[in-house]
Amino acid sequence: MADNEILQMHDLKPAPGANKDRIRVGRGEGSKGKTSGRGAKGQTKRNHVRPGFEGGQLPTYMRLPKLRGFKNPFKTEFQVINIARLVEVFPAGGEVTVEELVAKGAVRNGYPVKVLGDGETTVAFTLKGIKASASAKAKIEAAGGSVSED
Repeated sequence: MADNEILQMHDLKPAPGANKDRIRVGRGEGSKGKTSGRGAKGQTKRNHVRPGFEGGQLPTYMRLPKLRGFKNPFKTEFQVINIARLVEVFPAGGEVTVEELVAKGAVRNGYPVKVLGDGETTVAFTLKGIKASASAKAKIEAAGGSVSED
C-alpha cells in the first residue's frame, strides 16, 4: 500500500499471532492426543461428574433437613412496650404518641407500637396511634387514661 492511499476496511487484518486455531484434542498422539488434557486414569477421565457429586454417598443437600413453612411478607411486626416501662419513660403521664416514644428511645422508628399489660400504673396515659392489649387497656382506663388506636 502506498503512502498516499486511504486505508480501507478490507485492508485491515489481525496482528500476526492474534488469531490462533483452537486445540482439537483427542485427534492423535502428535497433538494433544492420548489423554486429551484430562490427566491419568480414573472417573474424571472417562466422564466428568457434576459439581457436588460425592461418589454415590448420600449428598450433603439431601442429608440436611428441609425448611418447613414460609415467612409471611405481609405480617405486621409490632414493637412492644410494657406499662412498667411506660411509667419509667413518662412518670407524669399525659399524651403518648409513637413519635414521643421514639424520641425518648423506648422503641425504634418505622414500626407500629403495642402496649402490653406487664406492670402497674397510677398516672393517666392518653395513648394516640398506639395499640394496647386487653389487660393494658383495662389498667390504663382504671388509672383514668384512654387508648385510641387511630
